[in-house]
Amino acid sequence: MKKWLTVLLSVVLVISLAACGGGSSGTSGNGSSGNAESGGNESGGGTTSGSGGGEETQKPAEKVSLNFWTLGNNGYDKLAEEWNAAHPDIQVKIQNTGDQTEHHNNLLTALSAGSGAPDIFMLEIAFMEKFIVHEDKFQNLYDLGAKDIEGDYLDWKWKQASSKDGSFQIGLPTDIGPLVTYYRTDLLEQAGLPTDPAEFGEAISTWDKFAAVGKQFTDKTGIAFVDLTDLLFNALRDQSKDEIYFSKADNSFIGDQNPQIKKAYDMTVKAIQEGWMGKTALWSPEWGAATNEGKFAVMLAPAWMKGTITGNAPDTAGKWKVTQVPEGSGNWGGSFITLPKEGKHPKEAYQFISWLVSKENQLKSFKTNGLMPSIPALYTDEAFNEPDEFFSGQAIAAEYAKAAQNVKPVYYGPLHDTTDSYYKNALRNILERKADPQAEWDSVIKQAKDLAKRS
Repeated sequence: MKKWLTVLLSVVLVISLAACGGGSSGTSGNGSSGNAESGGNESGGGTTSGSGGGEETQKPAEKVSLNFWTLGNNGYDKLAEEWNAAHPDIQVKIQNTGDQTEHHNNLLTALSAGSGAPDIFMLEIAFMEKFIVHEDKFQNLYDLGAKDIEGDYLDWKWKQASSKDGSFQIGLPTDIGPLVTYYRTDLLEQAGLPTDPAEFGEAISTWDKFAAVGKQFTDKTGIAFVDLTDLLFNALRDQSKDEIYFSKADNSFIGDQNPQIKKAYDMTVKAIQEGWMGKTALWSPEWGAATNEGKFAVMLAPAWMKGTITGNAPDTAGKWKVTQVPEGSGNWGGSFITLPKEGKHPKEAYQFISWLVSKENQLKSFKTNGLMPSIPALYTDEAFNEPDEFFSGQAIAAEYAKAAQNVKPVYYGPLHDTTDSYYKNALRNILERKADPQAEWDSVIKQAKDLAKRS
């Protein structure tokens, strides 16, 4: 009797356990549905087989919402809409800020408070040094798969977002700002100068030749050769080797020892004193008007300045061309997409940002918003090299690409912008008030050293 009672209890127990597993698809044979980790996406239909348990309602996958703080006019809102339509379970919400200082200060505030940071943040290169030292506040993108795509991007661009030892990657590269020479063909013709990009590029291939051509042009036409002090200074400054104003090793000020900075300063002073320098200020209405009215012949500027030229000077369509900057190239601007650690969905966020800065989408960003790609494989793409009628039918993207591949990485340091403003103000004083160049130089060095000491 005891033996049969034990058998009977065993049968009842087996039936009870089978009933508890009534959500089985009948494929595993062990009462498990086999799809719990996928939220039901791999379900065999959710209907019990052989148990008489009826149907089980599958729990839907969690919907992820990602906040993305963007900067300026980049077209990422349109790409986010495209992503959202294709990924209903991972939705990206854009918050855009036009002022880059405010944009980055907002994140600094959030990181300091320990709350309020977005899932995704667009970091401009000028602010990189303020953030990359805080590795504990950001995801290391190498941990999320960035090593697999590192080789797709320009080496110098990738390194701008890498830690000193190369073990930490704070962001994925977006656009770049390689410097080129924009010039007015109609004005050069007045001075008897060549207008073909290769020929004019050769005529100004060194900074000494550039200065000689500049003086020749202004002497003959009475028109300024270059538009303003800031852009000429920038072009030489950004050809510095390894470092500009600060040492990468310890952030000590080296702006008085870097020969390229002195060269940039002296060349700009030369242009002022010889009369081939324009007198407007960067971003001023007067500068925009001068661009449209032919008040200067040459602008040394990054790829993204194309949009400013076409916007400021609609009457000059067909009168511009592009060639290389003397003695190499430099870079001004460009951003990275980062993931603050506060975000709760780093895997989904990385999935989105790696898609955002892919080859296909960098080409879209270039075509729609003029963002120069950081993926060199695009530089030979036919769609990238289409003629630009505003620039006399020249395929100007080829010049951008050539410049991009000549850029060398340089260290800026967290005090770069403030220090740079000292040099720019000194040059404006020389231009507008005929201040003594040596006295202004000495004043800049003192201000920069004092700033470094206080910081």
